[in-house]
Amino acid sequence: MEWQPHVTVATVIERDEKFLLVEELSNGEQVYNQPAGHLDPNETLEQAAVRETLEETGWDIELQGLLGVALYESPHNSITYHRTTFYGKALKHHPERALDDGIIQAVWMSYEELVASSDKLRSRLVLSAIEQYRNGHRYPLDFIYR
Repeated sequence: MEWQPHVTVATVIERDEKFLLVEELSNGEQVYNQPAGHLDPNETLEQAAVRETLEETGWDIELQGLLGVALYESPHNSITYHRTTFYGKALKHHPERALDDGIIQAVWMSYEELVASSDKLRSRLVLSAIEQYRNGHRYPLDFIYR
């Protein structure tokens, strides 16, 4: 059996001291997550992050930098995810746009609201990514090279 981690991306988008999150269904529960998803064939990590954010939230964004890379093994399916997290800014909302299957809604939450809802986070990576951002761990986009 060949072990292959799943390559995923996520974004941390802050506006007016609130963070863009998705409320979604995961394993039969309503949870909060960053806009996130899998890398598609023939796209860059950056393209995947912009696409996933639009598909899950209805927001066009501009990436500004990289927060970091994490490995996470899901307790629900034992799959290892290799997650690259970016940060950026919200540009334009498309409220008429249908959101991806499983997404209930896009929400803006303060850090305090997120901490208070920590038992409803999809994974520990949600809060960790925002804490990376708040602590100034930010890197230029050209940190990723081809």
